[in-house]
Amino acid sequence: MEPATQERQEPKTSAGRRFALRLKVFYAALFVTLGVQLPFLPLWFAARGLDAGQIGLALAIPMLVRAIAIPLATRVADRRDALRAVIVALTASGFLGYCVLGLSAGFAAIVAAYTLASAAYAPVMMLVDTYALRGLARRGRAYGPVRLWGSAAFIAASFAAGFLLDLLAPCDLIWLIVAAMGLATMAGFGLSPIEDGQSRQTAIVAVSARGLWQDPAFIAVVVAASFIQSSHALYYGFATIDWQMSGFDGVAIGALWALGVIAEIALFAVSARLPAAVTPIALVVGGAAGAFVRWMAMGLSPPAALLPLLQCLHGLSFGATHLGALGFVARAAPEGLGATAQGYLAVALGVAMAGATGLAGLLYERYGAAGYQFMALAACAGGISALTAYRFRR
Repeated sequence: MEPATQERQEPKTSAGRRFALRLKVFYAALFVTLGVQLPFLPLWFAARGLDAGQIGLALAIPMLVRAIAIPLATRVADRRDALRAVIVALTASGFLGYCVLGLSAGFAAIVAAYTLASAAYAPVMMLVDTYALRGLARRGRAYGPVRLWGSAAFIAASFAAGFLLDLLAPCDLIWLIVAAMGLATMAGFGLSPIEDGQSRQTAIVAVSARGLWQDPAFIAVVVAASFIQSSHALYYGFATIDWQMSGFDGVAIGALWALGVIAEIALFAVSARLPAAVTPIALVVGGAAGAFVRWMAMGLSPPAALLPLLQCLHGLSFGATHLGALGFVARAAPEGLGATAQGYLAVALGVAMAGATGLAGLLYERYGAAGYQFMALAACAGGISALTAYRFRR
């Protein structure tokens, strides 16, 4: 290699390393929040006096509001070419929203506060994936090995919160979420700008965006991912409550949540080295298969010894579906519409998850763990849709 060429490449490599490091820190901070919220927020709701049906509604209503918040955020990010600025603003707003939630009491006030906090927090998850895909690709780096730091932080947060669950009153868990969101807000200010500074004509953007919905493969993948990811609704909303009622302590519950995410991390770590035959659609199909097996077994109230193996299927049910859907949409999106296309996927996922979460509350209240078998049916529908997408793509 000529010295001049090497000199040009070294600054680029160094810049790419710095970009990836800052992104890893932000993912880690963001997923610490999720690692506490996802397993343990339902316990906080229960400690505040909400029953299973109300918990289902409290988790579902904000998801419907996200269907409005996400398109607004993506539209601003794409049309103003301001991904980083929107991410920082929404993260700070989410921190304030969770502070208000911690001070709320009563079903109506809790739902209102959680809805506002979620309206700010939910678009960040999707926007940072768009930011990562765009910025890392320009620097010759893969998405999976960076994204896994978020999953690793989720594990650490789940273990820590599970340990603290045995020490703290459930009503105090909300302040762990507030503290984690504060860390994410500070990390957001450290993200590097990636905007091009190029203006775009709104009319052209709108026409290109509408064209996505004329691609049957795009529609089929979005539908498939929506079914598969929403099949996790009962798990996200009631697994912790169900395991606690079965006699598991906080550390064991945190370990079970963490084990599922370890499987997800393993997939993310090797994703850059997967063979070309493992296309995004193939990943979604694999995710559907993993989810179907997982929920069918969970619906049969398996013995405790089998739970770790079932949790490992999270690498497929969530991880493969996430990577496949995200990768497919990134390839299908027209130039300059990455955030908008990912926003369409996020809205579809949010609406499906809202409906499934509301249903999960009713299913768990009536059938207990047997309600997982209804989630298996949703995963099956997702697999059929993914196979349909493969046919359209061919």
